[in-house]
Amino acid sequence: MTRLQKIERDIEALAPEELARFRLWFAEYDAANWGIQIEADAKAGRLDALAEKALADHRSGRTRPL
Repeated sequence: MTRLQKIERDIEALAPEELARFRLWFAEYDAANWGIQIEADAKAGRLDALAEKALADHRSGRTRPL
């Protein structure tokens, strides 16, 4: 059994209230890690092309206020 399969099995065995707590923990954990990855990508310049395209679209009038 792989490590992931064991984790899956353990999650399936959680009581409903434990599963609810796990969901909350995992959502917070996932969001924090996603934020770290976005920050690293931004610092490395991986988002520069997307940002430039968005700015170009805005400058040319292809955007609208939210």
